[in-house]
Amino acid sequence: MRHLSTKLLAGTVAGSLLVAAAAAQADRSDWPSNFTVGTASQGGTYYVYGSGWANLVADELGISGGGEVTGGPTQNLALVHTGDISFGLTTMGPASDAVKGESPLAPGVPMDNVCALFPMYETPFSITALSSTGITSISDIPDGARIGFGPSASTSDTYFPAILETLGVDFQRRNGGWSDLGGQLQDGLLDVIAFAAGIPIPAVSQLEVQTNVNIIEFTEEEMDTVLENFPVSEFWIPASTYSTLEEDARAVSMWNFAISRCDLPEDFIYEVTKVTMENNDKMRNMHRSAETSIPENVVHNTVLPFHPGAARWYQENGYEIDESLIN
Repeated sequence: MRHLSTKLLAGTVAGSLLVAAAAAQADRSDWPSNFTVGTASQGGTYYVYGSGWANLVADELGISGGGEVTGGPTQNLALVHTGDISFGLTTMGPASDAVKGESPLAPGVPMDNVCALFPMYETPFSITALSSTGITSISDIPDGARIGFGPSASTSDTYFPAILETLGVDFQRRNGGWSDLGGQLQDGLLDVIAFAAGIPIPAVSQLEVQTNVNIIEFTEEEMDTVLENFPVSEFWIPASTYSTLEEDARAVSMWNFAISRCDLPEDFIYEVTKVTMENNDKMRNMHRSAETSIPENVVHNTVLPFHPGAARWYQENGYEIDESLIN
């Protein structure tokens, strides 16, 4: 009799499992069968981060997904908005432009099918000059100074010139790769380099070895002006970043956020957000910048609406999302 009861119990349990599995499968009926994450060029942080994140989500949720090489933040916004890709990575500056219909890829077209998912990491804006120039502050930069702003159309080249103009700096604009600009600074062909890049910046570290440099910080008043006029956040460059620094230097940074199509299923995005926010150890293993990919940093998005699925996860876990910022 006991043997028969065990069989009946086993059958009941098996049946329950089948019902649960069927229910789970039914819940996924409107999920996409695969997804793509728009990143940037190979070899950059976006490509490594985005591909790693795509693999994590694909493995945890059991669907096919991967990273795709793109033109970076601005193009990712456009590709997500049009539905060509499901997910992308972007910075708050291009996101702000896209929402207002000021994207250079689609002038006059507000991108309203782009929703925020989670915070990634910060891109600091920092300024470097040779000590021999005597430039120790932004106000010291002479009129007509030759300033290197990085690759053309990069985040640095898009926003740093406008930031310096707002602070009253008159300059001649120069573009190029960071290493090339570092060489020009050392040779006296540039007066200043305005970087928007992850720290430590290899070009600055190399300059420190070869010559004396000044890492120029924003004054508190300059920082407040920039915060008021641009989609950036307060940032401190740790003194340990460069041998030149004796104490932390005041700067600003632009946050990077992962984005998705707003029309993706809420349950799907809830699970994507859950996997990402509850596995920071795995995120850090794919790229060390993911140490700031934590829910506490969700407050740094004030530009894009959050996907309802992402917002639900944050709210369920005690993180406040303003209702006006939920799509």
